[in-house]
Amino acid sequence: MSDIKIGVSNKDGQLAFMSSRGGPREGAGRKNIGITKKVSLTLTEELWEKVEQQRLEQNLSRSELLRTIIESYYS
Repeated sequence: MSDIKIGVSNKDGQLAFMSSRGGPREGAGRKNIGITKKVSLTLTEELWEKVEQQRLEQNLSRSELLRTIIESYYS
């Protein structure tokens, strides 16, 4: 079994797991698709149920579904 170390990545002080063979690979991980901003959204219970049902049917996260809806609106 290899030893696992936790170190500071060279990106924005984020923590990274490192094996005994080296540090985090440059360019590894989820690719950035844009800027993340936290928002609070108030909808009726009926609309939230529709959002949840659609995201489950399409196997999407809530963020992915809302991003798709917003992108469709603006394109």
